[in-house]
Parts: sequence; C-alpha cells; structure tokens
Amino acid sequence: MAETEATLLRQFPLFLPQNREKTVYEGFISAQGRDFHLRLLLPKDLQLRNARLLCSWQLKTVLNGYHHIVQQRMQQSPDLVSFMMELKMVLEVALKNKKEPHELSPPPKFYSSLIGEIRTLGWDKLVSVDPCFSTIKLKADVSGREHLITVKLKAKYPAESPDCVVDFPVPFSVSWTPQSSLISIYTQFLAAVESLKTFWDVMDEIDEKTWVLEPEKPTRSATARRIVLGNNVSINIEVDPRHPTMLPECCFLGADHVVKPLGIRLSRNIHLWDPENSLLQNLKDVLEIDFPARAILEKSDFSMDCGICYAYQLDGAIPDQVCDNSQCGQSFHYICLYEWLRGLLTSRQSFNIIFGECPYCSKPITLKMSGRKA
Repeated sequence: MAETEATLLRQFPLFLPQNREKTVYEGFISAQGRDFHLRLLLPKDLQLRNARLLCSWQLKTVLNGYHHIVQQRMQQSPDLVSFMMELKMVLEVALKNKKEPHELSPPPKFYSSLIGEIRTLGWDKLVSVDPCFSTIKLKADVSGREHLITVKLKAKYPAESPDCVVDFPVPFSVSWTPQSSLISIYTQFLAAVESLKTFWDVMDEIDEKTWVLEPEKPTRSATARRIVLGNNVSINIEVDPRHPTMLPECCFLGADHVVKPLGIRLSRNIHLWDPENSLLQNLKDVLEIDFPARAILEKSDFSMDCGICYAYQLDGAIPDQVCDNSQCGQSFHYICLYEWLRGLLTSRQSFNIIFGECPYCSKPITLKMSGRKA
C-alpha cells in the first residue's frame, strides 16, 4: 500500500488525499502543459468501481465524448495509480484531437482497446506513448539487458500491420493478422531477443574484457569490433549474429612485421577453433595471445593519436595506418597519410599503391588506395 501511495505521489504530485481514511482525493492532473482540477470520492472499501469522479468544467469539456472510456477504465483498473495513468493518457488523446479537429481521429474504442492492451502487458513495460497513440515504445529486460521496441501504428490498425523499430543485428519482421495486438508484437519481440541472447553474450564479453577501439559506444545492432592487441596493432572482427561462436571475419591492422605473424598463427591454429567455447577464448587460443584490457593498459602503451593531425578521431575514423618500421610504428588516419604522401615530390604511385616516406622516421611507407578516397 505504501509503495502504491509513493508511486501516486511521484506520478501525480498535485493529486493528494484529503482525509485520513483516503477516501477523498483532490487536486490536479497535468497534460500537455495544462492542469485540470478533479476530485475522486472512494467508498469505504476503496474500490474504484464504486467511486465517483468529479471534474471541473474545463476537464468535462475536454473529455466530452470520452466519458464512457473513463467510466470503463474506472471499472477495470486494478488500483488508483493505474486509473490515473490511464486517465492521463485519455486526456492527452482528447487534447490532441481538439487541437486538430480537421484530422479524422480514430473512434474512442481504438483508444480504449489500446489502453487495455497496454494494461494487459503491464505498465512497467511501457516506456512512452505519444499523445495521439500512434507511436508506442515498449521495453524488455532480458539477461540484465534492456531492449526497446518502437511500435508505429497505422491509420487502419489493427487491420493494417504496424511498423516496428528495434536495435537488432538482424531484420525483425512481425507476423500479423487483423486479430493481432500489441501483445502478439511483444511476444514476437521477446522471442527474437531470446534468439539473439548468445550473440549479445559474446559481444558483451568482448566489451567487458578487451579494449575496444571501435565503436566507442556500440549499439545492440553492431556486429563489428576493433580490438587492441598491442602497441599500434589491432584486430577488426565481424561476428555473425546467427552463429556468434563460429570463426568471425578477421582483419589485422598494424605494421606488416607485427600483423603477418598473427595471420600465420590464425591459419596454423584454425583447427583449434571450438564452437563450444566462447568467441573470445577461441581467439586467444588460435592467436596465442592474451587481450590487453583497457583497465590495465596505459595510454602510452597504445599511441592512439594520428601522427599528422594529432587527433584521435577524424570524421568518425580513427588511425588505422601504421609505419612498418619497428623503431617507429607511428599510426595515421588513412586520409591524413594519403594527403601527406600526395603532397611529397618524392612519392610515386604504382597501380593502387602509393610509395613514400613516413612523416616521422623518413623510412619507406606504403598506402594501399581504397574506396575511402574519391
């Protein structure tokens, strides 16, 4: 009971009990920046279905045409907090429709049905809903991870399938019939989340136990990681979300004298790959290395800034070109090194490779041309 009262006070701070028995509540409900006065009279058993709602004339005017929905919500809401939240949603809809009378709004049954579906799902699953009930955002907490789905309802809902937006690494399509509802969408959403659990377990382990250079703040749909292996050497992996424990696509980034031995180890030990082990453990086994963690690696151990522009990020890119001189090993942005070599009179180009001198040590350096430069 105390928790319900605390929730009511937090959600509706201007709506307060007027007696010790808490059979009378009075105050204001807010919607779209406006406050509306109301008074609620509860019977001694505090049952909402026998309560009386007294509204100010302003609130009555706004809710004209929605009274039967409000009465239905009062009959079916399990507690006062739920009723007040549902009343606020109906009020938001009513205000929206009065502002835009030229738009053909759905019948009251549309809103009543949606509110009922949300209540069946549970208010704790609702993140947000827009005033006209066309966009509803829901959440699911699975394995300690929060996942969101945005449902965009169309004019002919439920006859017409809504659009769903999720942060998944694979396409998400909803199986829909005119009898479907938010509940069926949410059920399919949960099933899809569960099917991707192993993929997210793999990616979370990489993010927690290695130093990930890119992306800095990976989304749940991101399938690639660029991971630090040592001083100015990294590996870029692309994980298959359907088969996350299988060997991913691998690309080593760094000086030739460092990455070539890694490539040889990968080829030599690929038979050791065991899908029953985690992807990270398999990478350790086949590469014969331990991944340095960001927490134990000093910034000086991994020179991240470009040796030409002295910045780490440039238009979203980080340095991925490295001088092959073992005494130098300076890293550069692709575009910075390209412009530098292009400006040198001593540079030359053969097919798609530019040959020149390292800006730092003056030793030979090469740059393979790619589609990144027009």
